[in-house]
Amino acid sequence: MVQSEPHWDHQIPIPKLGPVQSRILVGLAALVCFMNSYDGDFVFDDSEAIINNKDLNPATPLGNIWRNDFWGSNLSSNSSHKSYRPLTVLTFRLNYLFAGGLHPVGFHVVNIGLHCIISMLMIEVFAILIGGLEYDGHGDRLNHVPKASLLAALFFAVHPVHTESVAGIVGRADLLCALCFQLSFLMYCKAFQGFKKTEKFSVLWIGVSLILCAVAMLCKEQGITVLGVNAAFDIVMICNLNIYELSQRLLFKRKSVDIVELIRTGLITRLALLFFGGSFLLYARWRIMGSGPPAFTEVDNPASFADNVFLRIVNYNYYYALNAWLLLCPWWLCFDWSMGCVPLIKSASDWRIIWPLLLWSCLFGLINQALRSADSHKRRALTLGMVLLVIPFLPASNLFFRVGFVIAERVLYLSTAGYCLTLAFAINYICTLWNSHKRWVRVAVLSLLCVNIARSMWRSQQWRSEQSLFTSALAVCPLNAKVHYNVGKNLADRGNQNAAIKYYREAVRLHPKYVHAMNNLGNILKERNELQEAEELLSSAVYIQPDFAAAWMNLGIVQNSLKKFDKAEQSYWNAIKFRKKYPDCYYNLGRLYADQNRHVDALNAWRNATMLKPDHSLAWNNMVILLDNTGNLAQAEMVGKEALKILPGDHTIMFSLANVLGKQQKYKESESFFLKALEINPNAASCHGNLAVLYHRWGKLHLAKKHYELSLKLDPNAPGTKENYNMLKRKLEQQRQRTTG
Repeated sequence: MVQSEPHWDHQIPIPKLGPVQSRILVGLAALVCFMNSYDGDFVFDDSEAIINNKDLNPATPLGNIWRNDFWGSNLSSNSSHKSYRPLTVLTFRLNYLFAGGLHPVGFHVVNIGLHCIISMLMIEVFAILIGGLEYDGHGDRLNHVPKASLLAALFFAVHPVHTESVAGIVGRADLLCALCFQLSFLMYCKAFQGFKKTEKFSVLWIGVSLILCAVAMLCKEQGITVLGVNAAFDIVMICNLNIYELSQRLLFKRKSVDIVELIRTGLITRLALLFFGGSFLLYARWRIMGSGPPAFTEVDNPASFADNVFLRIVNYNYYYALNAWLLLCPWWLCFDWSMGCVPLIKSASDWRIIWPLLLWSCLFGLINQALRSADSHKRRALTLGMVLLVIPFLPASNLFFRVGFVIAERVLYLSTAGYCLTLAFAINYICTLWNSHKRWVRVAVLSLLCVNIARSMWRSQQWRSEQSLFTSALAVCPLNAKVHYNVGKNLADRGNQNAAIKYYREAVRLHPKYVHAMNNLGNILKERNELQEAEELLSSAVYIQPDFAAAWMNLGIVQNSLKKFDKAEQSYWNAIKFRKKYPDCYYNLGRLYADQNRHVDALNAWRNATMLKPDHSLAWNNMVILLDNTGNLAQAEMVGKEALKILPGDHTIMFSLANVLGKQQKYKESESFFLKALEINPNAASCHGNLAVLYHRWGKLHLAKKHYELSLKLDPNAPGTKENYNMLKRKLEQQRQRTTG
């Protein structure tokens, strides 16, 4: 395959660089844009995909990543999002293994490195697509980098819309998918190297390309779209077919399509390989998914639930226009675009309908230029730029299935490449028209690159913490209830409950059925002892979503505090009904039974909690205390020792067990547990006080005096300690008097 340099490449207003210098420049540009995110925290979706995902832990069987979705849920579960990305999860697991735990720096460094590599590889991808990468007759690459491909790669490397994919660790799925997408495309191109005729090609390299497509799909589902790009490249570049002329023949039958010629060139064979390979991958993916799509709610994608088909189509196209605007002007960026961030267009009189019309006018203009241009280089570059822009976006378009978002910036990662290639061509076209003003075009290009670099650095800084990320969204999406919810949750986690209440209330105002905001607000009000309003909010939450187990449990806690014991018990059982394995709910149910002196029921509830969660410290401790208080000392001792086998470092259980042993006059054993508890928590006044009581009973009065004094020093108002200490001092005084007398 020998491709000649486009005659317009010299018009691009940047210096010509060699391959090494070009890659270094693009890699450094990508690094500068996003390097300040390297020591950021785990933010937003990272919590579910990484922190709470047990599949990352080396102790979890490796086979689980092939059975679970991206978030660690079983694919057969109704709650699974069906996002099957085992290879991405595997890289997270390797990060965890090599870093010795969940340290975000290693995760971020890998993401930044991947973006740099992808940006450098884009030079070669763009060069092939514009027809400016030459090969000699033996398939060896010559030292030539077209200026257009370098400029497009620079635009790609610094585009601010990539921030979510690079600075957000879960964006690694998009990065790995893009890398395998590029490699699959390059391997498909390699199938033609060394051959001067299009009918000759390497089936082996096409097979490798299909394998890399499968690998891309195992990183993220969007990887399947590389087959469409490969097919378009084959038709436009390899076979040099004019799509416009071909469509004219098919539509108006001006000339018959020479099927024999297409077969002779090998195009039909190659397209068949791509079609059957893609069909097999889609079928396998469908089977893995459980032969059913994921279930999304109206708040995830409100347009897809619109009853009117016309309005549904209008809103989908409005979303496309907003995505296009993010590529053109990536200034308004937000981590989440759901829940009112983009209000639905509900009538044809809505002025926003102009944006889809403008989008399609521009697209039709580009398509017309791409198909009808007499310049073959221009025609091919524009056509493939449009292909690379549109085809990777198709899985997010709602055309084939409902997606779980309104807009997601990270799904634009690959589509940005098509936009950047088209932009580079547009700059060349402007230089051709205004050749005398090329200096001003050069200044404009440099300014655009600098602005994008600055915006990317600023946006990366915002992604370093949840506080800055969530707060930044308030200016972009003030109507988004989820933004207010996340700001409130972040404030609550940092202990600022007053401010959190304000944002939770605003989230509920914007979205009156936002049950998670109601639940969290109810919890804060419960802690502030504003029980009546807390009960109202939690009751509303379970009315709106009857299977909301956490809200049922929290409602039970509030009702228990209000002495509504029967209602509280029913709420707890409702929570367990909707979440079978709910140890915290069994724990709270046990507390309810204990308050009602239903000791056997309380013990059974706490035992259920420890069976479901063996390290449930509070449940174990409450069992020991209850058995101690009811005089079942032998059973309390047995339960305490059973708990310490599972939780050998839990000082609260050691303390409770030590009290039990002391009552059984097992002084030596009791002393050892008190001392172990104090090693772990030396400032526990109650532990010093109870150890002093033990020594007092044991007759080790001077040790008792020492620990009474330590207890009173730590807590002068410790109940009973001062009285016991005074008794001890009187006893010591009596002993001293008897000795001296």
